[in-house]
Amino acid sequence: MANIKSQIKRIGTNKKAQDRNRQVKSQVKTAIRATREAIKAGDKETAIARLKAASKSLDKAAGKGVLHKNQAANRKSAMAKQVAAL
Repeated sequence: MANIKSQIKRIGTNKKAQDRNRQVKSQVKTAIRATREAIKAGDKETAIARLKAASKSLDKAAGKGVLHKNQAANRKSAMAKQVAAL
């Protein structure tokens, strides 16, 4: 454990950010998983709705700096292509 006061504060800040990032990543993964399941089932209506939700969560994650903006764009593009193929 750190002895310096500012470093003790920094450890707490980093922990908060880590928890927040973990939560955001989990939400993104859940949204992507739901979209993939709808694509696998072949249900176009549900897949479109879930794609919209997944795109929103990817954009939010990219905006918060949890994901790189190009990584989010690549994931959205790949899912959109799969939904369009249904």
